[in-house]
Amino acid sequence: MMTTESRWRWLWLSFGLTLPLGATGGVSASRPVSPSPASSVVDSESAFRCDRVTSAAALVVETKLAGVPAILRIPAHVSRPPIVLWHGFGPPANERSLMDALPMDDVPSIKVYLGLPLFGARAPQGGNRELGRRQAEDFAMLLFKPAVEDAAEELPSVVAQLQRRGCMLPGQRIGLFGYSAGGSAALIALIQGKVAVRAVVLVNASTGLNASVQALERLTEQPYHWSAASRELAERTDAVRHAAQIARGNPPPALLIVQGASDTVLTPQPATELHDALQPYYLKHGGASRLKLVLIKGMAHGWTDDKEAADKVGRLTRDWFDGE
Repeated sequence: MMTTESRWRWLWLSFGLTLPLGATGGVSASRPVSPSPASSVVDSESAFRCDRVTSAAALVVETKLAGVPAILRIPAHVSRPPIVLWHGFGPPANERSLMDALPMDDVPSIKVYLGLPLFGARAPQGGNRELGRRQAEDFAMLLFKPAVEDAAEELPSVVAQLQRRGCMLPGQRIGLFGYSAGGSAALIALIQGKVAVRAVVLVNASTGLNASVQALERLTEQPYHWSAASRELAERTDAVRHAAQIARGNPPPALLIVQGASDTVLTPQPATELHDALQPYYLKHGGASRLKLVLIKGMAHGWTDDKEAADKVGRLTRDWFDGE
């Protein structure tokens, strides 16, 4: 039996992975490596424009969009709106690692890998130890709220910047990808409905604060102490409860839910419940084919650690976005 102290010596990367305090969460040798781009640019002035690119091969640009750390991966040929991708709290735990795992150069969209608040360039002083303190003091309000809900709140400003920089046209509907914590951010963005979205891929995603707290309690064997504020946060981030908002539009966003059947952090149950809650709304609008749940046998939460799982996730993701 773990002691209370030893439980909290592990940073529970909400609906992500557990990492020992001080671990970096870097890319392991078993993870897929992205193909080398023709060139890479660091846009320190945040002034890069996509409509001035003349490269004949993929171009990678490190920049900021409305203050949000971002990596743009621009393929040689662009014919579709951008895809915005969020990493998780566990590997891939930053925008660079997610790009390495999922470059998708064969999809003719600009890929926009965003850094979550409190991670990467925006990590708080103290790093993982500070995240562990936040988790222990108030997981919902000090970790989930600023890192996940606030990430979704940043999306409209990011999209506005993409338009101003010639990376997309006004009125285009973006693609969204989210793994784990990033998947929850994607669902919250759909609930909020402030950005037009055409297609979404979720991988081992939490369906909101309630699901994340349940996973936390399983891991730590300690109850989370709810407050009025955290209950309100749980209500507004509950994807199952807000299925109607997620499925808004005619047609609704094409939504692919990819879930590891062997995920013990977030079991397949929340993913199945979300699919079942969404299905009547998709059927109502004649969009049954636009909603799909795929359970991958043998896949754990950390899909990039398993080459077979990573290949399946990559193929499913590319095909879903390429078909929309």
